[in-house]
Amino acid sequence: LLTINILGKGDVSGISARGLQMEALSFGLRLSSTTWLNGYLPVDASGDFLFQAVDVCALLLTLFNLYRIQVTNRSSYQQEQDGLPTLPIVLVCFILAAILHSDINGRPLFDTFWMAGLFIGVVSVLPQLWLNHQTGGVIESCMSHYIAMLAVSRILSGIFMWYARDSISNAYWIEGVNHARWAILGAHALHLVFLADFGYHYVKALAQKGLNCQIEM
Repeated sequence: LLTINILGKGDVSGISARGLQMEALSFGLRLSSTTWLNGYLPVDASGDFLFQAVDVCALLLTLFNLYRIQVTNRSSYQQEQDGLPTLPIVLVCFILAAILHSDINGRPLFDTFWMAGLFIGVVSVLPQLWLNHQTGGVIESCMSHYIAMLAVSRILSGIFMWYARDSISNAYWIEGVNHARWAILGAHALHLVFLADFGYHYVKALAQKGLNCQIEM
C-alpha cells in the first residue's frame, strides 16, 4: 500500500523515513534467524519458504520506499517533523532482547536478534505516529490503510504466537517464570496499545466516509 501510494502520488509527505528504517532493521534481524534456523517458524511447509519470502519482499519494498523518500522524492519529505529520536529506542530494544530472549534456536545471539527484531517492529510505528502529530494529525486514506494493516499483521502474528506459546522456552531468570513467552505476547499487545487511538478514529472514519477516508486525530 505504501509503495503504491508513493508511486501513484510521487509525493512522500506524511511518511516517516525513521519508521521505515526501523521496519527494515526489524525485517533484517528476523531474517537473520529465520533464513537458516527453524525456531520461530511453523512446522508445516509454510515455514520452509513462505514466511521468509514474505519478509524478504517486505524488506525489499521498505528499502525501495526509503530510497524514494531519501533520494527520488526528497523535496516532499518532511524531515523536520520526522524528528523522533530512534537510536535510543533501538538500543533499549536490543538491551531488552538480550535479557528476555528465548532459547528456541539454541543460539543466544540469533535468539537475541529475533527478539530485537520483534521489539523494534513493535515500536517502529512510533515515528509515524509522531510525524502525524507534528503535521496536524491529518492522515490520508492510503496511509491510514497502511497503518491499519500493520495492526492486522501484528494481530495475526500474535495469534500464531499464542497458539505456539507452549513451545516458547528460555533459560529461567526466575524459577518457573517463562519471561520470553510473556515478552513476546506482551510486545504484540503493546503494538495494539500504541495504535488504539488511531484504531478508534480509523474505524469511525471508515464507517462515516468509506475506504476513501481522511482521518483527523
